[in-house]
Amino acid sequence: MNPLHSLTGKTALVTGASRGIGRATALALAHAGAQVLVHYGSGEAEAAAVVDEIRRAGGKAEKVAADLRAPDGPHLLAQRVRAVIGGRLDVLVANAGIARDASIEDTSVEDFDALFAVNVRAPFFLVQQLLPALSKGSSIVLVSSLAAHAAVGTLSAYSATKGAVDTLVKHFAAALGARGIRVNAVAPGVVATEMSSFTKTDAGRAATLGMQALQRLAQPDDIAAAIAFLASDEARWITGDTLRVDGGSKL
Repeated sequence: MNPLHSLTGKTALVTGASRGIGRATALALAHAGAQVLVHYGSGEAEAAAVVDEIRRAGGKAEKVAADLRAPDGPHLLAQRVRAVIGGRLDVLVANAGIARDASIEDTSVEDFDALFAVNVRAPFFLVQQLLPALSKGSSIVLVSSLAAHAAVGTLSAYSATKGAVDTLVKHFAAALGARGIRVNAVAPGVVATEMSSFTKTDAGRAATLGMQALQRLAQPDDIAAAIAFLASDEARWITGDTLRVDGGSKL
């Protein structure tokens, strides 16, 4: 257990936790002592593997499924979470997201709507539906992106969703502060995950390193560590903020 980020006795939900940043975050929160609910959309076997890894290390974890593309997905997920944890949720990490790399001309209405459904609508209503389980000392962490404040590739629609996330952070923090609930976001740059498969090519790696101060590719653990910090009492006086965790990208 990390003594600086002790979450012993606390409960956490991480959406999109079967792989990538979500998986690393679930493991980091479990390492800090939290009981972790590992949400997945379609990767049940991957989610089960995350749960098994946490349990083998002596932690507590359960997997929970929900399709966050569906209008009622957040509502169903909240019901399932509350059935497992009972009345209190200490940490909510809304990590699940999708991306579409397309020019303005090539972006379809269907893709645009799907991006906003998963990246904006789902976290909004998940927070709404879980409010009865969140209370003084709870921490909500959303996942933004470098693309919310810098032009990166052909990601205009995706970037708009992350700009919306940054806006939600401020509104949620202002609205929930009186209850003692903190709300923040992390904004990763390029991370070596399936979503950023271009980093596996020499050209993609060179382009990524070319816009960073720190000269290596980010790994999911790099982002998970920042999320675990924001979830912990070490960050007790931080709310309404978006923390850039991008190796000094686009400075």
